[in-house]
Amino acid sequence: MRIAIAGGGLGGLTLARILHRHGIDAVVHEREPHRAARSQGGSLDLHPESGQHALAEAGLDDRFRSEARPQGEEHRVLDPAGRVLVHHEPRPGSFAGRPEIDRRVLRDLLLDSLPGDTVAWGHRLVDATPRPDEGFDLTFDGGDRAGCDVLVGADGARSVVRPLLTDAPLRAVSTVVELTIGDADRRHPEIAEMVGPGNFWCVGVRRILSAQRLGDGSIRVGISLPADERDLDTYRSKRALLDLFDGWNPRLTALIEAGDGTPIPRRIEAMPTGTRWDHRPGVTLIGDAAHLMPPVGEGANQAMLDAAELATAFAADPATAIRAYEETMFTRIQPIAEMSGRVQAMMLSPTAAEDIVRFFTPRATEPAQP
Repeated sequence: MRIAIAGGGLGGLTLARILHRHGIDAVVHEREPHRAARSQGGSLDLHPESGQHALAEAGLDDRFRSEARPQGEEHRVLDPAGRVLVHHEPRPGSFAGRPEIDRRVLRDLLLDSLPGDTVAWGHRLVDATPRPDEGFDLTFDGGDRAGCDVLVGADGARSVVRPLLTDAPLRAVSTVVELTIGDADRRHPEIAEMVGPGNFWCVGVRRILSAQRLGDGSIRVGISLPADERDLDTYRSKRALLDLFDGWNPRLTALIEAGDGTPIPRRIEAMPTGTRWDHRPGVTLIGDAAHLMPPVGEGANQAMLDAAELATAFAADPATAIRAYEETMFTRIQPIAEMSGRVQAMMLSPTAAEDIVRFFTPRATEPAQP
């Protein structure tokens, strides 16, 4: 049985790793030319019941603990004047919650756990054609071809595999602009102290200015806005971004001014909640390809859990694996997608500050001024 996984993100690599542990070979077709071709994004918190569970199934939980940052669970929520509304500090050294780990570090951990020939780099899938009997013919950018008996789409928001199963549309839910502040402790110590070791949100009316500490000492800055029809190039100017936060405390807008290089804007999209498809032998989806949700902390965790459940199903019975996985995944994802949609709407609402304080209050300590 030849298994092809389209996409070498966290979901695809987790699937390949757990299959490998069960003695099942798979090839991961990844569009990037090599593992260091681009930045892998910021940091994420791995949840015990999903991301951490998947790493345990992959036999990598000890490696995860050696790389994760429990202190990264600290979070601070402020208003535009700079007043602290919520300040949560985790118990020092505790892995009982949702420790942070940089996406790059986690991806490298997974890549290092696989045989060297598992990932076919520079293989951007452009077409998957069903064969008359069974299996698929795969065509990649540049003309390379391959065949497989089973195809798993782990190829993200713009999945090439997804149309084989569903024509579910994507809907824009927000606009995000990102910047990075490198070597923050040395170059911008005041900003580094303000942000702290974890996540930092400044919440206004229908806009959020956030920051996240990474393990390499950099700070990833994010601006979240409602989805609109404006050209994304509008947001490539720091001056235009600063205008959006006119009147905010200058200590907060210093996050924008300190950003290195040009701001990077992108649309955030989501699939309709409750998306399902009729079972089709030999092909399925995991992660964002299957259930693209607003990015409120569940995407990577659910992708990795998808991978763990699908790999376990293949190990138990390849003939029924895809159907069994899909039935379980659809049921599991429905409430999580609904929750993600509610949180996304809350974060960009006119009453976001009050709503977020209520959301975090059970985990918060007494507010303190920065």
